[in-house]
Amino acid sequence: MNYLKTKTLGELRKTSYVQKSIKDELRDNLIHNIKNKINVFDNIHGYEESVIPELEQAILSRHNINLLGLRGQAKTKIARLLIKLLDEYIPYVEGSEIYDDPLAPISEFAKEKIKELGDKTSISWLHRSDRFAEKLATPDVTVADLIGDIDPIKAANLKLSYADDRVIHYGMIPRANRCIFVINELPDLQARIQVSLFNILQEGDIQIRGFKLRLALDIQFIFTANPEDYTNRGSIVTPLKDRIGSQILTHYPKDIEIAKKITSQEIKSTESQKTNIHIPELARDLLEQISFEARVSEYVDEKSGVSARLSISALENLLSKAELRLLKNNEEKTCLRLADFTSIIPAITGKVELVYEGEQEGAEFVANQLIENAVKTLFVKLFPKIEKLEKENGESPYDELISWFFNETGFEILNDITDEEYQEKLMSILPLNNLVKKYQPNTLKKDLPFLKEFTLWGLVQFKKLTKVAYSNGIQIQDPYGNYIKNI
Repeated sequence: MNYLKTKTLGELRKTSYVQKSIKDELRDNLIHNIKNKINVFDNIHGYEESVIPELEQAILSRHNINLLGLRGQAKTKIARLLIKLLDEYIPYVEGSEIYDDPLAPISEFAKEKIKELGDKTSISWLHRSDRFAEKLATPDVTVADLIGDIDPIKAANLKLSYADDRVIHYGMIPRANRCIFVINELPDLQARIQVSLFNILQEGDIQIRGFKLRLALDIQFIFTANPEDYTNRGSIVTPLKDRIGSQILTHYPKDIEIAKKITSQEIKSTESQKTNIHIPELARDLLEQISFEARVSEYVDEKSGVSARLSISALENLLSKAELRLLKNNEEKTCLRLADFTSIIPAITGKVELVYEGEQEGAEFVANQLIENAVKTLFVKLFPKIEKLEKENGESPYDELISWFFNETGFEILNDITDEEYQEKLMSILPLNNLVKKYQPNTLKKDLPFLKEFTLWGLVQFKKLTKVAYSNGIQIQDPYGNYIKNI
């Protein structure tokens, strides 16, 4: 259909356009996509076997939907992607505030205009990108904001009585007629405001003040809610919950590979950062493991959740830390270092809610512990488990490396040394080179420095070495921190 040429109701009647509700529109387009193997949710990772099938079922059932889950689980992102299931353009009566369908008008404005002009009624076309409305539920939201109210200024300007329905000012929901309307954090909406949604969800009409106004609104509602809000700030009133067709539970990524896809997709980095800073695969794994550790930590409030935004912000901090080193050393390229992970502490402390014990220890302590726990978890996946070796025969593949530290005064890595100096320092520890070569022989050459530093940090977590942190770097020492030498 050539939308630019169809300008009147008469011309529209001669086209193939068929009037349908938005729920039927979503359903028909979803069926078409499934048959033609078109996936509009291709950038939503980890939900292929859980959330997405349930969402498709809800759309096929023509349901209003509540996405229930903790923070950072892509609830709003999913809602915004639904516009891809809408027709590219729909016609509406030109000048209508609520986008009346020319073949099925519902407002008095559109009905009178069509009655007066007939097939000469002007129409306009609405693109699907403009068919999305969103409102964050806050305590100050009123019924007038959502539904509408009498506008005394309009009444005065038009010299109309308050009994005339033309003095009504429509709220956000009527103005979202034939659109997707999202209410984020639904439990935060006051109970008396939630009550105002009853009729809209069940009968599809609205009531404004004392007017006998029945607008058969055509809206696809998507609600989002956080289970934490049910106890902390409010709840969804039972009759409203009953009117929402499908409640779909979201979740966090179930493995590191999915988490890495999400972080890589969502991160905002400059072209120079992408080109000049190498991120070893182990660094990406470690970054995601920190979020996984936070979700099971005794210091972090499990009910509050740990958003996927933690990993995204942390990686942005890591890149900035490495970029800062590039600028200071006037180098062209660099590789992430494990010591750079101290720069992600602000990203962690701002995104985790601590329980009482965590507050007592302090946010920075908890952040450091999460990093250390992540190192420990990944270390046993790459190298032999230390406790098991000690129980079996008392010998360890790490003995030679630990002995090297007993014979040295300490091994220091400063934060801002050049990449060449950094690599030379790690290469100077021959037992470390041999250990990495034996157990991780397929590691890329450019990833080796990070793996070596990671190995040292891992041995620190198992108390085979000690680490002393300074403001400008770290020092790795023997397990007694040279205590014996100083006696």
